[in-house]
Amino acid sequence: MSMRTLPLLFINLGGEMLYILDQRLRAQNIPADKAKKVMNDIITTMFNKKFMEELFKPQELYSKKALRTVFDRLAHASIMRLNQASMDKLYDLMTMAFKYQVLLCPRPKDILLVSFNHMDAIKDFIRDSPSILNQVDETFRQLIEMYSCLPAGEFQLIRQTLLVFFQDMHIRVSIFLKDKVQNSNGRFVLPTSGPVPCGTEVPGCIRMFNSNGEEIKRSVFHSGGNYTSPLREGSFDLFGDRVIKLGTNMYSVSRPVETHMSGSSKSSASHTKENAAPNPLAKEELNLLARLMGGLDVKKSSSDAGFRVNLFATDEEEEEAFMSRPAELSYQVINIQATTDQQANAELARIMGEFTEEARSPQSPGSKGDDLLALMDGL
Repeated sequence: MSMRTLPLLFINLGGEMLYILDQRLRAQNIPADKAKKVMNDIITTMFNKKFMEELFKPQELYSKKALRTVFDRLAHASIMRLNQASMDKLYDLMTMAFKYQVLLCPRPKDILLVSFNHMDAIKDFIRDSPSILNQVDETFRQLIEMYSCLPAGEFQLIRQTLLVFFQDMHIRVSIFLKDKVQNSNGRFVLPTSGPVPCGTEVPGCIRMFNSNGEEIKRSVFHSGGNYTSPLREGSFDLFGDRVIKLGTNMYSVSRPVETHMSGSSKSSASHTKENAAPNPLAKEELNLLARLMGGLDVKKSSSDAGFRVNLFATDEEEEEAFMSRPAELSYQVINIQATTDQQANAELARIMGEFTEEARSPQSPGSKGDDLLALMDGL
């Protein structure tokens, strides 16, 4: 597993979330000033400097539930509100869209170009807000600095880590079904035509060489696909033509946003029931949530009236989806008290101590429990 996957996963899922919310805000005729405030608030929170510092630290991916909790918090970082069914649907659309993009990347390194497409679109959302744009540009530079120099093998490891994260998710999405890039069972269709990856040749020719490196024989075979020569390589700079279209906004045209659950059950594959047995990574996930969510500086103005966004065509459909959800899919709210209350801190330390897998010296530097409490006290 790659330790550099989390920033790419979060930024790409966040980009897809912004695409969907932008489409729904326009579809529900939300006033332009309120819609702009929602997008600005979410992007400001998403690219908070403290939050990004924690995100870019080398670390393993955590459970789907842990990441989902972070996006629940992020989606409600402004005056907009989503009920549980709409949040489920939003997260399903986000994950399936990015899974599709990862699967269809011509080569592993192109995942970075997909990320840059999302970043370019996010910058376009806040082009009239210079301060927020500076936040996004700073993260953009971090992405370039961290990933542009990685070898192909590391990108392959990142791709495999993402595919392991997505492997059990097979939710049917109407846009993909209509475009015939997804089968009725929720699995994506890999194309056998189109341009081949940069740095490769169109398949169909076998060359044989002698010990001196001279070509001595050539044979041709039918590849089974209609491949073409590779396009030029996309730009990995702060500005430029990415060439690849994966990661761009597929909701920019007028199309309904629908999600169909595969199989006889309406339960989403992305909401796999958690094992009731104690999770050995429970302490690590608690640390992740506390650090990341501690960095989500959510500020709400009491003068702004909130409003609800529906990811379904009607309120009745939303209510029906909510009522049909199995009980085990209901996510409990994780409350993390970020105060200097000494009694609360002591109780949190005691609970975390119960998850300790091995004893550590009190003088041991870098204790995650100490780091967690220090972070909370600093908020």
